[in-house]
Amino acid sequence: MNEVNLEEEKEPLINLINIYKIYQMGNTEVRASNGINLKIHKGEFVAIVGKSGSGKSTIMNIIGALDVPTQGQYILDGQDVSTMRDDELAEVRNKTIGFIFQQYNLLAKQNILDNVELPLLYAGLRKSERRERAIASLERVGIADKWKNKPNQLSGGQQQRVSVARALVGNPSLILADEPTGALDSKTSREVLDFLNVLNLEGNTIVLITHDNSIAEEANRVVRIQDGVIVFDGPVEDYKRSRT
Repeated sequence: MNEVNLEEEKEPLINLINIYKIYQMGNTEVRASNGINLKIHKGEFVAIVGKSGSGKSTIMNIIGALDVPTQGQYILDGQDVSTMRDDELAEVRNKTIGFIFQQYNLLAKQNILDNVELPLLYAGLRKSERRERAIASLERVGIADKWKNKPNQLSGGQQQRVSVARALVGNPSLILADEPTGALDSKTSREVLDFLNVLNLEGNTIVLITHDNSIAEEANRVVRIQDGVIVFDGPVEDYKRSRT
């Protein structure tokens, strides 16, 4: 596992400062995030874990620039994301974050090379550069030989590898994995988790969102959310001890 020297890395990649996300449900105020403070440094592998309704998905959406907080400040890779417009958030997502989703989110009618190219197309790169980088990304996950295949011609594990290749193709600062093993069997889940560990060893920053404690324990550090607040934040070894 990748060791991070926090003394050398003064500025965190992710800095959530007193984050609130408040929804109005009729006459009831729902605080999905209730004053969360969280720092994640470059090179870390952090799992954010919590049950359904705990607020972990709210924090994932804020970290992923899919939503903005009601109150508080979010600094991502030196940028204040808290008050950005939708078009600005879209640019941050494209340039800074690589997403790995539970359901892969692949375009069924496109081959896997086209799927992996997609973030580069949005970024405005030339076709020749898109192709070169997409092939290199598919090679990195071990399925470049299947570049002509459509998603439905691949196994679930192979489709998730395509999702990983797409996440990596833009060389993002952050890889955000939302329940990446949720649709996979145990053997294939193990392969995906091993690959995430390899990516972390190569220096990639990974934030893994999960409801499953056994999956969370694959990370170096665990952040547990309950009722919109952080109830645990520490090394995975301490988290394992806290559950025994």
